[in-house]
Amino acid sequence: MIELEHVEKRFGDHVVLQDISLRLSEGTVTALVGPSGGGKSTLLRCVNLLEIPTSGAIRLGEERLEFAPGRKIGWPAVQKLRRQTGMVFQNFQLFPHQTAIANVMEGLVTVLKWPADKARARAMELLEKVGMAHKAEAWPATLSGGQQQRVAIARALAPSPRVLLCDEPTSALDPELSEEVVEVLSRLAREGTTMIMATHDLRLASRVADGVVFLDGGVIVEQGSPRAIFTAPERERTRRFVASLSAPQSH
Repeated sequence: MIELEHVEKRFGDHVVLQDISLRLSEGTVTALVGPSGGGKSTLLRCVNLLEIPTSGAIRLGEERLEFAPGRKIGWPAVQKLRRQTGMVFQNFQLFPHQTAIANVMEGLVTVLKWPADKARARAMELLEKVGMAHKAEAWPATLSGGQQQRVAIARALAPSPRVLLCDEPTSALDPELSEEVVEVLSRLAREGTTMIMATHDLRLASRVADGVVFLDGGVIVEQGSPRAIFTAPERERTRRFVASLSAPQSH
């Protein structure tokens, strides 16, 4: 279970997230959609504490942290929660001086202290899963954007996180390459991987997500199934947003 309780995030006087409460079950995929600046990426980054919420509480499995203005969260507590998450970034963020397989092994060896042969076997298994085993020894610069993102997904999955967080995983890719990534994420969803993804890609959201949360101005405007949100939204603001994007395929 992933739970956010009354999460608020401020940068100075600017309120980026306001009173966000969500309960997400294990094995589900949740898409965060909404206009740029609506708070999607910040919300995602609050879940793994890349951004520390100003107030509220976050629960991941057994770990629960409460936040308040001026309260310092200790590094061990941050790490405990963060280790339950894997993060896939918009621009891949692979280490350019390491091969694909070394990128996937890196966290296992340096953070979790796995022996190299065990880490290599796990990395190979994940590259296989994302269709990149044949590029295990390739350098990131020789890979297409879609291939780099698939390696990045394998890297995020390496420590078997409780939840995979994807920040605009297809937005840096042209449609053909983004299809490869959508396919991999669809497969992970079918296998029961818990995911939260911030995305502008309605095709990705409608194909992969069980639930959609529409954020605007740092608040949750509406939430529901992809079909409900994309084909029959209740709120006028949601309708306007959906109409501004090309109509997705229904779920």
